[in-house]
Amino acid sequence: MPIMPIQILAPEVASKIAAGEVVERPSNVVKELLENSIDAGATEIRVEAREGGRRLLRVVDNGHGIPADEIPLALERHATSKLNTVDDLNHIVTFGFRGEALYSIAAVSQVTLTSRHRKQPFATTIRVEGGVVQAPARAGAPIGTTVTVENLFYNVPARQKFLRTTTTESGQIAAIIQRYALAYPERRFSFVNDGRLIFQSTGSGELRDVLIMLYGRDNAQQMVSLTAVTASSTTGLDDLALDVDFRSDAPAQSTSTTPPQTGVHVFGYVSLPSLTRANRSAIDIFVNRRYVEDRSLTHAVVQAYHTLLPVGRYPMAVIFVDIDPAQVDVNVHPQKTQVRFVEERRIFAAVQKAVRRTLISATPIPDLGVDEGGRLARATGETADLPPGWASRREAILNAGDQPHFDIVVPAPQPTGILPSFAMTATTNAPDASPTNKRTTTGVTSIPKLPPLRVVGQIGAMYIVAEGPEGLFLIDQHAAHERILYEQYMLQRANNQTGVARQHLLEPLTLHVGARLTGQVAAHLNALQHIGFEVEAFGGDTFLVRAVPAVLAGEDPLRTLEEIAATLSERRNLVGEEIEAALVKMVCKRAAIKAGQLLSDIEMQELVRQLEQCQSPRTCPHGRPTMIQLSAVELEKAFGRI
Repeated sequence: MPIMPIQILAPEVASKIAAGEVVERPSNVVKELLENSIDAGATEIRVEAREGGRRLLRVVDNGHGIPADEIPLALERHATSKLNTVDDLNHIVTFGFRGEALYSIAAVSQVTLTSRHRKQPFATTIRVEGGVVQAPARAGAPIGTTVTVENLFYNVPARQKFLRTTTTESGQIAAIIQRYALAYPERRFSFVNDGRLIFQSTGSGELRDVLIMLYGRDNAQQMVSLTAVTASSTTGLDDLALDVDFRSDAPAQSTSTTPPQTGVHVFGYVSLPSLTRANRSAIDIFVNRRYVEDRSLTHAVVQAYHTLLPVGRYPMAVIFVDIDPAQVDVNVHPQKTQVRFVEERRIFAAVQKAVRRTLISATPIPDLGVDEGGRLARATGETADLPPGWASRREAILNAGDQPHFDIVVPAPQPTGILPSFAMTATTNAPDASPTNKRTTTGVTSIPKLPPLRVVGQIGAMYIVAEGPEGLFLIDQHAAHERILYEQYMLQRANNQTGVARQHLLEPLTLHVGARLTGQVAAHLNALQHIGFEVEAFGGDTFLVRAVPAVLAGEDPLRTLEEIAATLSERRNLVGEEIEAALVKMVCKRAAIKAGQLLSDIEMQELVRQLEQCQSPRTCPHGRPTMIQLSAVELEKAFGRI
């Protein structure tokens, strides 16, 4: 390649390069124009597209409009009405501030801008083709602004080659509009694609109305409003301790010493564990109503569902974070979808806490119904009224006092050897563990997560049958015991206890893992130590096992370690507490009561009592349900009583 002298780029070349940072596809054009309309105070915004935005994009709003003498200036680079001095960058409260959007769009398309200011009797229209501005002229139009973008990338053919199909580009445009409809439910957004009305929000101001339009009524009913978390600068978010059964894998603490100026408020909607997606695309994060793509906050939402979802499934969420604009930097990228926080860890903790608190309080027990043929089937999620007989019994149970008046009264659980556990004291440190009493932990009063249950029997040596005030419960004994063991371990770790109960072996066991897994096992000996194993290298691919977790009494520890070694090989990207959590789940799965194991009445009662004291009793650590419910109404229906 010949060496060229250093030179200043021609204006038309520089403008196209700059436009490439702002405008990559038609949806970027729509985003920039929507933000201008919102900044202008518009309450009605209409977007039209043809051929996926290649042929035409038009955004019409009823905002305050642009004064006639400022319209030519609006198309110049770095021309904006959003800020004046460099200090304004530290407190941005508008979407636009760079003054690049209209200039960049006009550099790669044919743009017609028509606007009428609310104080002027006429509108002004101006046209730009490939960056060349034509003379403005008067026009007739209502108050507001209309921007028409035609033949996008007509003068940059190379960029057109990278556009997707018409359907894909239209879908991207619709996604942008729908996100702004979520952020501003009080404004009415419309999208017309190739002459057909695709989407229109109500503008009612109710976020749930937008959720129903986007996801359907059935899915929207499975999304619950967040139990909002507000953290002030005096208390700090670090004081918001997270539940003990999941890790707080937050990003590193910001090195900035600037103290927070105001509080942080988190609100929105999240899906129940029954509503999931195959990826994270249904998690929308808004900071000060600006849609952002932040891996840290998305990870906070996912971690709040820890042990509540099956592997490979992700929740749906619409999360809003309100924060002092001085505490967030939106001037990171020209597209303004990336942000940086002064105190990233505090925001992470607030989001995670709000979502987790909501899930723990709102997650229902999976319900079973009876179809027309009398067969068991999943219910739709609607809660029907209980028959009078069941309602009166439920009232009697819940108002009976400290001890539920069942036919069989089971005392509060005490440390026994019936069920293996990491540390039985972890679940019996409350003064009164009766399931109907409110439990107190570190001075905080909480409501039991399950209704009072009376054990009736066992089915197929797999499921425990229990009666509750609202119907029949089937409890998976293996999944339930997994949850108990997991939370006992996590609570023990939260109480800063060193290690778990372990059984030292009279003679060490020899573990051969093979050359492929030797390095992985050797690198995680400390993690194995933390969960109760004492393993040491013995040369080559051989390790000596000198102690195992006490919960594995009666199990084959070598088989468990072989499974752990395979897991370490498959999950090489896991670090720190992620590794430990994965190993604990494997130990709990191996140590838990197995399907096909007969239990005595006392053992079943003890298992149910321990499950009642769990923080998340409805799912096992892997996300499977521990129980399902057949409501009283469905029982009455099955027997033809109603």
